[in-house]
Amino acid sequence: MVGRNSSDLPPGFRFHPTDEELIMYYLRNQAISRPCPVSIIPEVDIYKFDPWDLPEKTEFGENEWYFFTPRDRKYPNGVRPNRAAVSGYWKATGTDKSIYSGSKYVGVKKALVFYQGRPPKGIKTDWIMHEYRLSEPRSQPNKQNGSMRLDDWVLCRIYKKKNLGKALDIKAEDQSTETLTTADAASCEPQQTQLSKFPRICSLSHLWEMECMGTISQLFGDNSYNAVYDNQNIVNSNGNHVSRQLGEVPHQFQGNQSGILNQPVYVHPVYEFQ
Repeated sequence: MVGRNSSDLPPGFRFHPTDEELIMYYLRNQAISRPCPVSIIPEVDIYKFDPWDLPEKTEFGENEWYFFTPRDRKYPNGVRPNRAAVSGYWKATGTDKSIYSGSKYVGVKKALVFYQGRPPKGIKTDWIMHEYRLSEPRSQPNKQNGSMRLDDWVLCRIYKKKNLGKALDIKAEDQSTETLTTADAASCEPQQTQLSKFPRICSLSHLWEMECMGTISQLFGDNSYNAVYDNQNIVNSNGNHVSRQLGEVPHQFQGNQSGILNQPVYVHPVYEFQ
């Protein structure tokens, strides 16, 4: 059956048949030599070509192409089809799908992938084929004269799978970078907030309200020291241990002989009295 020129088709025509329609209205008619509803599927022995050469063998199709093709036997007395092509071979993948028309079993759909090279070390490609065959062939090929013909006709839909791997990897990488940037910004926010709450200059009363200094008894009490800044101990003239934070400046207060105000008081230089 000769392929029909696309210019003869009505405007807006699209060919998107279902699996059942391909079996019932196209492959069945082809098997009994009856005309198909639309003669746009050419007869091509696809195993004599590589898949990327097949689109030019038909005048109809953009992203997928349909062909009627015969199948040959791989071995003279066997029933396995020969899947070898010019520079590679077709390899079946998945399980066969049964096709029904209503409740009646009418055909089988098989998925295959094209590999470049020789088996079993072929390189997988993005070319896919869906092969449709009848559940019961209407006619058996002539096996006389050493014929290797297995089926007169099967229907094949061939297309190239879109490679979305790189696009998905780039999208995942962008999302990961955006997440890391957001996390870094969030980790810096508490530090900035803490620094903004710390006063540069404040009075003694403000420091007490913010709990930055101890009580008056801790600052000026008898034989006491500031427990907040217990990081460095020194000994005064009376032999008592007092606490001094690194960087504090001692202020001496002279008093009576009782020694209540004779002890040094240490004030952090950042907290100046106003």
